[in-house]
Amino acid sequence: MNNYSKQREIILETLKNIKNHPTAEEIYKLVIKTHPTISRSTVYRNISILVENKKIRKITTSMGPDRFDYIFENHHHAICKKCGKVFDFLYDFEKENFKNILKNQTGITSDVASITLYGICEICK
Repeated sequence: MNNYSKQREIILETLKNIKNHPTAEEIYKLVIKTHPTISRSTVYRNISILVENKKIRKITTSMGPDRFDYIFENHHHAICKKCGKVFDFLYDFEKENFKNILKNQTGITSDVASITLYGICEICK
């Protein structure tokens, strides 16, 4: 990771304590509750650094802004196509086999870390 940053540590600790895949703006609003002097641009910039350094995961949805997730264990995401809510799910698969199948069928070389699936949640059905 880049040089140590107290603000980055605060953002990471904030994400560790929530499980709802917040947006950058939601993270900012949580951070300023306890650290009101941290600016929005500082939060957004440090979120980008945390993603770049693989300390948190950016989840791009088809609806609305990106969401973020603290990577505490290997897990995957299911995203509702109607409301945009992100759900965690656990599924263990042989990544090397998956990467080989993908390469053979599409020519794409992947560093598969997780799977994202899209569907309709129970509330939106």
